[in-house]
Amino acid sequence: MDAAIGFVVARGDQVDRARLSYLRTGAAAPDDAISRTEMGQAPDGGWPAQWGGEIASIDATCFRLTELDDLGALGRPAGRKALDWLAGRQRPDGTWEEDASYAHTAPPWARPGDPEARLHLTALAAYWLIIGGGQASAESGHFDPRLGGAYAGVARSAAQAIAGSLRPDGSWPSYLITGALGAAVLYRQDMFYESARMQLILADRLPKLSPGDTAYLAASLRRAGVPGNDPLPKAARQRLGETQRPDGGWPSDDGNAFDVHTTLLAIRATHP
Repeated sequence: MDAAIGFVVARGDQVDRARLSYLRTGAAAPDDAISRTEMGQAPDGGWPAQWGGEIASIDATCFRLTELDDLGALGRPAGRKALDWLAGRQRPDGTWEEDASYAHTAPPWARPGDPEARLHLTALAAYWLIIGGGQASAESGHFDPRLGGAYAGVARSAAQAIAGSLRPDGSWPSYLITGALGAAVLYRQDMFYESARMQLILADRLPKLSPGDTAYLAASLRRAGVPGNDPLPKAARQRLGETQRPDGGWPSDDGNAFDVHTTLLAIRATHP
């Protein structure tokens, strides 16, 4: 952990160091760090993707929500507006898909019209609506018993879409890491049997996961409240210990520019 902290301090920017501070101590992030993270938000509430256009992207918006969450700023107006936008983008069948204008520029995991990408974005959007919805309910000062909080109906239909996609053996027709988000969503919707089926497959494939995907899996399950002593989170933390580099960081599958982000995910997953 000390080496991971040192890596973020040495390699990260102001926002990265503010995220680290909040994850470690809960310290309030500086206003300028939050403002930098919120910069570029489209009028409709989402954030455009770097890979094309000015239209808000589901994938890019969820990445910004990850950063805002690590700054303790998910409940600010920008975060709430983004969550409202995500909820409004849900399709009638409970799924999400990027705008058709991204058909030729989006990476495979976000490409509109691709069933694997559709399930991935569904699990991703539902995950952040559940996390953000629960926080919104808590901040309002009123107990909201609905699963998913402020976005209960949206979260439930998404969970049903994810559960309905599962094959007889518990696998799913999308990327392996989609299972981490899907298992977290189903867990938070009290669909424990379906979540456990997905987690069993993830545990079986864990030894072959990249360090970046392992950090993503472990952080997603921890943020969703899956108990840390459950078999999959415990095994994921052990693999993180085995794959940490000598410089304290973990490599990202998206290139060196994202190594600090991946290391922050590992810190979220392992910090007491």
